Amino acid sequence: QVQLVESGGGLVQPGGSLRLSCAASGSAFSGDAMGWYRQAPGKPRALVATINRGGSTNYGVSVKGRFTISRDNAKTTVHLQMNSLKPEDTAIYYCTAGRWPLGGDYWGQGTQVTVSS
Repeated sequence: QVQLVESGGGLVQPGGSLRLSCAASGSAFSGDAMGWYRQAPGKPRALVATINRGGSTNYGVSVKGRFTISRDNAKTTVHLQMNSLKPEDTAIYYCTAGRWPLGGDYWGQGTQVTVSS
């Protein structure tokens, strides 16, 4: 079984920054992709970004140029640096792990990100 534990959500003003982290554990973890999806109220879950063990990345259109995903050397923790945040970035952000490029085999419980003045 794989466990994904997220941290770093919160409230930030428009134009501000936040950094999310997700740590994976569990003997069964062998997935190539780790990353993030988000879900705003009344909307479907949408891709934010994923990264594979080789460092290749995959971003959702709405976050390109503002968000950066990275992965530590042990390949079990992924970070999402979110800059120039907008109110429309407000959502629950879910960590995911699984097959490249979309992940989706395992999910964390989610962390709330709210962008508001």
